[in-house]
Amino acid sequence: MKAIQEVLRLHATGLSHRQIAQACRLSKGAVGKYLHLAEQAKVTWPLPAGLDAQGLEALLFPVRQRATTTSSYAAPDFPLIHTEMRRKGMTLQLLWEEYVAGHAGQRVYRYSHFCAHYRSWKDGLKRSMRQTHIAGEKLFIDYAGPTVPIINRHTGEIATAQIFVAVLGASNYTYAEATWSQNLSDFLGSHVRALRYFGGAPVLLVPDNLKAAVTKACRYEPQINRSYQDLATHYSAVVLPTRPYKPRDKAKAELSVQVVERWVLARLRHFQFFALAELNTEIRRLLEDLNQRPFKRIPGCRRTAFESLDQPALQALPAQDYEFSVWKKARVNIDYHVEYLGHYYSVPYRLTRAQVDLRITAQTVEIFHDLQRVASHIRDDSPHRHSTVSEHMPKAHQRHGEWSPGRLLKWGLSIGTAARDVVQWQLTNRPHPEQGYRSCLGLLSLSRRYGAERLEAACRRALLIGAPTTRSVKSILVQGLDQVGAETPEVAPLPQHDNIRGPNYYH
Repeated sequence: MKAIQEVLRLHATGLSHRQIAQACRLSKGAVGKYLHLAEQAKVTWPLPAGLDAQGLEALLFPVRQRATTTSSYAAPDFPLIHTEMRRKGMTLQLLWEEYVAGHAGQRVYRYSHFCAHYRSWKDGLKRSMRQTHIAGEKLFIDYAGPTVPIINRHTGEIATAQIFVAVLGASNYTYAEATWSQNLSDFLGSHVRALRYFGGAPVLLVPDNLKAAVTKACRYEPQINRSYQDLATHYSAVVLPTRPYKPRDKAKAELSVQVVERWVLARLRHFQFFALAELNTEIRRLLEDLNQRPFKRIPGCRRTAFESLDQPALQALPAQDYEFSVWKKARVNIDYHVEYLGHYYSVPYRLTRAQVDLRITAQTVEIFHDLQRVASHIRDDSPHRHSTVSEHMPKAHQRHGEWSPGRLLKWGLSIGTAARDVVQWQLTNRPHPEQGYRSCLGLLSLSRRYGAERLEAACRRALLIGAPTTRSVKSILVQGLDQVGAETPEVAPLPQHDNIRGPNYYH
């Protein structure tokens, strides 16, 4: 209307049609048309008092009375149709057939007009509402921008809590909670609690490209965090991150985060919290109110939409919740053990020097090679200790490892008391226990070669001469000294000499 008003004003000054067209950047035909309409409506410049732009438009472009053919047709319930279209496998063809069947005896739209009217109605909704989301298909995940301060009761120190938000695509049913951080353990823990809240798992998990979800962002082949992939596999879901720098991919999450910020976090701004649990209690209370707020353009609320759309379509949850795990690469050492936090875990000896993957949970350490699990251990954080499975050892090492100190002492006693005393000496007088084991196994081999009776006699003689070593016992057996007798060997008296002072020297 501003252009028409300007045309009328310039025409009143006496300018030609061409000059008016140049000034208003219109064609001469448009200028002539506007002036002709004004002449028919008997409108001149200046405009009559009280005539605004809408009144001028009504005078120049009177609304033509159209014969409305739509009034005689049965009107489709477009909000209901829009809701039904979110169901998996739903088509407009089926909804049109139901519309025709539900209005028997009335004039109904043909399928093409039905689709055209529905699309025209849908174009009147917000852009985010025009996106079609299949029931039970997608769960959008994001974090809110604002954080919530939590005060330490004892020190007064203030820490900030992050707000995790998850929303189902079809129903907009929303979950939110506070965590201390956005790190991997908190991120995955929030997923577990969100899925428990929904009572089922979606087909697709749609997160942003935060580090806990995506180790390397890419538009076509993003690298998913191994632990996050484990969680998705546990719940029979697929991780589909949004494209980097494409906020439209997560419009549903962005809108839900905005709703949580306005209807949950904004209401908490006057509260003081002293524990994370207190904050989550308030968030859960406000979340129930949010999910029951009526929609503005379509009937129902988030909860009713969830109960009719997403809830029946979600996958059943596993019997056990996902257990948080961390993955780490390691190389098997020459002793067929891998190290994690200073503790050593065995793997099959054939994998020596191979690169393996460790999956660590709070209770277990699992070892994988070429995607196959090759070992599993109870987690032990004791430093400089070994967790060894005998089946992982070579045969020779297995025989060696079967002998414990208690078993060695028991074997020595089965030979005789002297053999037991030699074993005891070996175990307690070596710099390292492993050396004592080896010496005792040497005695075991001597028993197989010379028999228990001769070994007991040799041990007795070795003890008498103060040399209870495996080498000494073997020397006695080789030279046959064990068969000479058990008496104490005679020691020749020392010869007289001027350099020998004797006991009287010290009186």
